[in-house]
Amino acid sequence: MAPSLFILGGARSGKSRFAVADPALSGRVAFVATAEPCDADMARRIARHRAERPAAWTTVEAPLELVARLGEAVGTHDAVVVDCLTLWVGNRLLRGDEDALVLAEADRLAALVRRAACRLTLVSNEVGAGVHPETGLGLRFRDLLGFVNQRVAAACDRVVLMVAGLPLVLKAPADTPRVADDGAVQAP
Repeated sequence: MAPSLFILGGARSGKSRFAVADPALSGRVAFVATAEPCDADMARRIARHRAERPAAWTTVEAPLELVARLGEAVGTHDAVVVDCLTLWVGNRLLRGDEDALVLAEADRLAALVRRAACRLTLVSNEVGAGVHPETGLGLRFRDLLGFVNQRVAAACDRVVLMVAGLPLVLKAPADTPRVADDGAVQAP
């Protein structure tokens, strides 16, 4: 299994910036984007994220069929970054997918992470510590994303929680260097 990294955090926590700044991302890198420019704000966010990535990276659009598109990218690249599972789950809910279907896809995603032959980095929001959603759809989204995040975190060999721009290592193999709060790499 190739190294896998799952990055979680709240809004504006530095998740995406941390993901694309990883010095281990080299060779043929694919960026799998799940966002769709549905309004002007999202279009600006997408443009900003594109500007932060190296121009040599390949962009793969996967707002709904993430597992299939990721499977293709894994087979042709040395490293793949997926940003983000939050939007992917939201897109699937807005399309009308049942929870069981989304969770089955999350299981397929976790299986793909476990067998991937290239470095994988996945990004998602941690929404369980936030404000309690007021609507039924909001509650459903929060709970479903939490279950998806659990499946992916279990499959990845490294999990980092971003808080105020600082990486907090939640899970790491014993032989992998850890990142300190100040960003410095530490021995295990």
